[in-house]
Amino acid sequence: MDAILNPWPWYVTGPLLALVMFFLLYFGRTFGMSSNLKTLCSIGGAGKFSEFFNFDWRSQRWNLMVVIGAVIGGFLAHFYLSNPIDINLNPNTIIDLENYGFENVGKSLLPAELFDWNHLLSLKGIAILITGGLLVGFGTRYAGGCTSGHAITGLSSLQLPSLIAVIGFFIGGLIMIHLLFPLIF
Repeated sequence: MDAILNPWPWYVTGPLLALVMFFLLYFGRTFGMSSNLKTLCSIGGAGKFSEFFNFDWRSQRWNLMVVIGAVIGGFLAHFYLSNPIDINLNPNTIIDLENYGFENVGKSLLPAELFDWNHLLSLKGIAILITGGLLVGFGTRYAGGCTSGHAITGLSSLQLPSLIAVIGFFIGGLIMIHLLFPLIF
């Protein structure tokens, strides 16, 4: 059973991801989570209110399998494939997070200080969720896709706009964690 709980090595997952990308590109498909959100909004009738969502969503049904796979895969990974060991973090990271008020650093992937219902349903938590959601939605639309779409499909097909977008995502992440995160917490 221990072999199941260990993560798959890079030399297995890397080629599998490359194989999936090959088939997607071969069949003229793209990968990305934001296209699934667009499809779900179109299914829900958003095309009546915005031209952006007015398209033939039936042609994207295959892409909804990505959402279903992510939900099922997340469930299986959490409940059946999780390895309950401490996360090996840099000691400086542990000190920094403890200075921000995080307890039990490295004991969980989802710290209670961020993901506990009491914190999420507070005024501050709701404000962070709404602001973050709006920024992610705006950024995804402005960049023409999400991080997974640009980083996996865009870079696999050697698209310069995707490279620029991925660099922008990393810069935004660095700004968030080093400048904004200390102000929020």
